[in-house]
Amino acid sequence: METIQEYASELILLLFLALTFLQSGADKIFDWKGNIGWLKGHFLKTPFRNSVPLLVGIILALELITGIASLMGIYGILSSQNTSMAFWGALLGCITLLMLLLGQRVAKDYDGARTIVIYLMPTVFLLFLLQN
Repeated sequence: METIQEYASELILLLFLALTFLQSGADKIFDWKGNIGWLKGHFLKTPFRNSVPLLVGIILALELITGIASLMGIYGILSSQNTSMAFWGALLGCITLLMLLLGQRVAKDYDGARTIVIYLMPTVFLLFLLQN
């Protein structure tokens, strides 16, 4: 019980990352064609227009790795108060969100970019909490 009280913020933020990234990854897996079709239109007038499937695949892999690392981070904290995997989950989350932010900015989707920043703020805060 002491571990939960001591790491409550980190655990909640890790769960936030796990839910966010695993759901997003699952959506890409189960609706690949729909996502690719929409994103091809979204990036039609950008330098990314010919690379959409590759870039979505990279983002998908990063989202799944981030989500799994976040879950492993929760386990590490609860089982042994080890925060190393949690740190990697937070760091990968920041990198993934920055890549998504770049895509939204390149597509000139400023509302979409603003939404990414909303996710980035708690992720950076988690990274800060986990620094030793």
